Amino acid sequence: MIGLPGGTQVWLIAGATDMRRGFNGLAAIVQNTLASNPFGGHVFVFRGRRGDLIKVLWWDGHGLCLLSKRLERGRFVWPQVATGGVHLTAAQLAMLLEGIDWRHTVRTAPTLAA
Repeated sequence: MIGLPGGTQVWLIAGATDMRRGFNGLAAIVQNTLASNPFGGHVFVFRGRRGDLIKVLWWDGHGLCLLSKRLERGRFVWPQVATGGVHLTAAQLAMLLEGIDWRHTVRTAPTLAA
């Protein structure tokens, strides 16, 4: 996983996306769906209809990066939201990319207060 700068927001784009789209098509979806700037340094994640392929669009400060990942077994867990986007943390993004259900994570032990 590429280390993201502090303050970077991660957005899942709701619904299924046509995975034939490239840089410009996905950037247009970000502008139209979230009314957000795709060149602002945030991460935008798109999922295909079958659920086994995702694309990640990220402006690193020098250019757009387009990453894709396909699971050989299983499906990426996606929210049941029909439109708009869902905000994730960097840790939830890491779990999503590993094929882990990021919605229902449970700590194995309670945290201790100082």
